[in-house]
Amino acid sequence: MKPVKIFILSALSCLIIGGAHANWEYASEYVADGVYTDNGARFVLSLRGGAAYSTAKIKNEIGTEVVAYYYNESTGEVITELYYDQCTQSGGCEGFELAGSADLAALKPKKDYSEISFAAGASVGFTVPYRPQWRLELGWDHVLESEYNQSPMFTGDVTLEGGALNGAVLEVQSSAVQSNLTSDIISVMAFYDFFDGIEKPLNHFIPYIGLGIGYADVKTELEVSDFFGDLSNSADLQKYGVRDESGVVQFYKSETNNRTIAGLASLGLSYGFAQNMFMDLGARVMYVPRVKWALSNEDNSRHRDWFSGENLIHINVMLGLRFEF
Repeated sequence: MKPVKIFILSALSCLIIGGAHANWEYASEYVADGVYTDNGARFVLSLRGGAAYSTAKIKNEIGTEVVAYYYNESTGEVITELYYDQCTQSGGCEGFELAGSADLAALKPKKDYSEISFAAGASVGFTVPYRPQWRLELGWDHVLESEYNQSPMFTGDVTLEGGALNGAVLEVQSSAVQSNLTSDIISVMAFYDFFDGIEKPLNHFIPYIGLGIGYADVKTELEVSDFFGDLSNSADLQKYGVRDESGVVQFYKSETNNRTIAGLASLGLSYGFAQNMFMDLGARVMYVPRVKWALSNEDNSRHRDWFSGENLIHINVMLGLRFEF
């Protein structure tokens, strides 16, 4: 996404410098005696910043991952295979036997994603000739990094298969995560400003609405910890980390870029306090269908989905300046 940001900032710089030297003259119609009528067409530049509230429905994406559990009938204690192996080596696992196995895919996330962070954006565009109530803008919105940390990540009841407790229901917990999410959305939007005439009135509040479509690049970072000892004996998960001295897999920190479409809607007020300069207070709702967090191996050549965020929504409330030349 960095080349895109550099391109946008460079383009904005050129437009600002160009605007300062262009001696702007609006296209108009000749009436008589040297009088022209303004058709309302303007070049638009806006800059904004504020806060973002983000939410998404978290979904387990581990897939099939079967874990063995061991049971001590006299004490009622249940442990995972990793801890059973550790205590077997030290001679402390007398009385434990295989209780059964369960699939981690059946577990539910403990909590959905819901965070507050900062947001910023910029747009360029124009007002439509003879229809100046309409603005068309190419925009860039950036939602800064927000965290999603959970311990445990997954929890719930599973039904054991095989072993001494075949068919029994067991409440288990799995893994802990430290993760974050950062969004960049490039959009094309159409706005309608509610005012009459050709020129926007000064010293008045002008409400507006907007709709658009965009391209979203959402970066997620993930670090998984095996706090409950149910992951480290998985043959498939060994490639995504390294074992420490106690036999627990320390998973690599991973990064995933989610590139998809986005839908946008906007509602706000502008206030003209100087010629061609407006203060803008607005809310933007940006919808991204799905993003995912995934494990990766050391050289980032292999990946495995861990969880996803369904129906990601950013609600940005931002204050900005809009210039109409």
